[in-house]
Amino acid sequence: MKKLALFFCLLFAMTSFAQSPETSDQKAIEKVLKKQRLAWSNNDIESYMEGYWKSDSLKFYGPHGVTLGWDNTLERYLKAYPTEAHTGKLSFKINDITKISNDAYYVLGEYHIKRDVGNADGIFMLVFKKIDGAWKIIADTST
Repeated sequence: MKKLALFFCLLFAMTSFAQSPETSDQKAIEKVLKKQRLAWSNNDIESYMEGYWKSDSLKFYGPHGVTLGWDNTLERYLKAYPTEAHTGKLSFKINDITKISNDAYYVLGEYHIKRDVGNADGIFMLVFKKIDGAWKIIADTST
């Protein structure tokens, strides 16, 4: 009887602590978003951009159309948010993280920026892809 009880305890422990690959991926993506949130809130747009794929193929789609490439996206952010008063404090509400393929997910969410020059709120859809072992945003649609 003791062996059976021990078996069930071990089985419960293993299933309780096991993470599916999908759960692990989602947590890694959430970690990228957390790093971005902290960097943005510290007025560090260059560190914020580390969450993006550093490629000319990166796509950002916002109210002013499509911006192509990492450098152009960085330039767009620096122009739109030139000072700490403009970057403010960022928070996210993640509404959904869905697997597209083994190495890609999309994320739906809301952003809220509390700042002295007026708060900003909007929605976003991000496409994350695992590139060289790291999760990177390859496409961003934000309003």
